Amino acid sequence: MEATKRWVLLTALAPVAWGANYWVTHAHLPADRPLWGAALRALPAGLLLLALARRRPHGAWWWRSALLGLLNTAAFFVLLYLASQLLPTSAAATLMAASPLAMLLTSWALAGQRPRPAHLAGSVVGLAGVALALAGTGEGIGWAGLAASA
Repeated sequence: MEATKRWVLLTALAPVAWGANYWVTHAHLPADRPLWGAALRALPAGLLLLALARRRPHGAWWWRSALLGLLNTAAFFVLLYLASQLLPTSAAATLMAASPLAMLLTSWALAGQRPRPAHLAGSVVGLAGVALALAGTGEGIGWAGLAASA
């Protein structure tokens, strides 16, 4: 497989995983228990990593690992779960389409990497295309879901 095709497939992985998250959340997880949903999402991967790890954390890495796990599971996954439950799919897709633009602007602000005009244009066109394709679906945007997503 040539390198370009490999990168295209790798790039498609994030939107597919994001979309699968919404389907699994709506179809299979309890709607009123975000921490439980987050634990169900994180536990299999955590157990697999624990089984594959060749050594355990030492010293200060115990509390660092605990803090990272807490932030990832109790904060990120819970907010992701809430956004999945509270946002209409059209709004979630539009927010996901905004991520390339957000990353360009973040790298400019934090690393001083000025985005190229073609990258900015592509990000804006992609976001506008998704927004136009999904506009007028009749679903109201829940501000709690929007806040959790942000």
